[in-house]
Amino acid sequence: MQLSKRMRLLASKVTEGNRLADVGTDHGYIPIALILEKKIPSAIAMDVNQGPLERARAHIHTYRLDTYIDARLSDGLHGLKPGEADTVLIAGMGGALTVRILREGAHCLDTIKELILQPQSEIYLVRKYICGHGFCIVEEDMVKEDGKYYSVIKAVHGQTVPLNSEMLCYGDIRVQSSPEILLAYIQGEYEKYKRILEVLREKGQENTARMKELTEKSEGLARVLGQLLKLRAMI
Repeated sequence: MQLSKRMRLLASKVTEGNRLADVGTDHGYIPIALILEKKIPSAIAMDVNQGPLERARAHIHTYRLDTYIDARLSDGLHGLKPGEADTVLIAGMGGALTVRILREGAHCLDTIKELILQPQSEIYLVRKYICGHGFCIVEEDMVKEDGKYYSVIKAVHGQTVPLNSEMLCYGDIRVQSSPEILLAYIQGEYEKYKRILEVLREKGQENTARMKELTEKSEGLARVLGQLLKLRAMI
């Protein structure tokens, strides 16, 4: 099965041999692909909406994988029992929703081995939550698809390294698997904020709260950019 670049990156992070719980499975493509590739023995494809779940069931049936993939109606992790999965995958949702799913799924997270998360927004909320609730980020990765950047976090149980404000927003570059893609993203964000700040200065808004906020963000981006360039020079 052909997966998009984003979905292929997500699938690649699932540890071989693990049982997968795919939250918000939509079409069920990732569990189907991983079963077909014999990378995982089984999966639970979960979705809160009946329509997407029926589409997933149809695709699962088309590939004759009904025995291996259980399509389950569930709001987040409410429908997952402790010990049913080794990997929990949550992708394509906002950061606040991802955090809610994790918080409300605490009943089963003690028995899973890894989290693979791809928030679409407010990623700092996700990093802050998991690192404050017994998980350690062991890998970050990034892909660019159709002009948009997507960050993927892989976390396991363990004591985390304290994250500063830049790490919360952009990740710990020491565990970043695609530093060149992150570098391109940071450079683009830095240039964007520079242009906005120039416009605000031209309008005489140097002393506004927005100017202060954007200046702090720009300075944070500059620090991360410097770290990435230093890392590249060492390779």
